[in-house]
Amino acid sequence: MSSSPRIRPITPDDAGEVLTVQRAAFASEALIYGDPDMPPLTQTLEEVRAELVENLGCVAITDHRIVGAVRARRDGSLLLIGRLAIAPDQQGEGLGTLLLGAVEERGREAGATEAELFTGGLSEANQRLYEREGYHRSEETADGEIFYRKSLRDGR
Repeated sequence: MSSSPRIRPITPDDAGEVLTVQRAAFASEALIYGDPDMPPLTQTLEEVRAELVENLGCVAITDHRIVGAVRARRDGSLLLIGRLAIAPDQQGEGLGTLLLGAVEERGREAGATEAELFTGGLSEANQRLYEREGYHRSEETADGEIFYRKSLRDGR
């Protein structure tokens, strides 16, 4: 990375860049699953913009460019985390870890005591990241989705 990334809250004005990063990041997932119509690739700009209103997500910015994004919303005491996306040229640089930490902190501040996210059963890099960051498998669905949970109470 050319400079240290800056993490800040996501806003509806970020929708265009977030969608670009999301599509680039999820293209490799589409190849793994043989599914070019997966929701992160078919979501429209208007849908992303609407999703970013009152969202607890964050973006990572390097050299004035959004290079990563994650979305989250609180549902009672649960922080639902989704669409963690890192620009392909920035993957493996620790941005996923930084974004997860930032969004967990925002969730804590909003009153969440537990975080939940999910990934597909073939997404091994995602599984490694979540497990390394303290997430534990809580459920596996018949269609291969793996749900993870993590307590947000310990301050980390």
